[in-house]
Amino acid sequence: MATKRHKPEEIVTKLRQVEVLVGQGMVRLDAIRQMHITEQTYYRWRKQYGGMGTGQLKELKRLQKENERLRKAVSDLTLDKLILKEAARGNF
Repeated sequence: MATKRHKPEEIVTKLRQVEVLVGQGMVRLDAIRQMHITEQTYYRWRKQYGGMGTGQLKELKRLQKENERLRKAVSDLTLDKLILKEAARGNF
């Protein structure tokens, strides 16, 4: 059976669905199985995304993108600085 990669939005939805089913009286393990995920996956997701709303999830994704952009900028600037140092050593 192939492993499916769930999008963060799908994960949050499945976590909420489990909580709704448990609230309706279903045993948590049965609710987890009904979502077609393993218990281990459920608890890993809950640790990472638990209690997160869609607005918070969008903000998290935006911040992750911004963080990646800033890391690349720092990396590029560091490389430029090293190149300039090498060039300065060669000229003097």
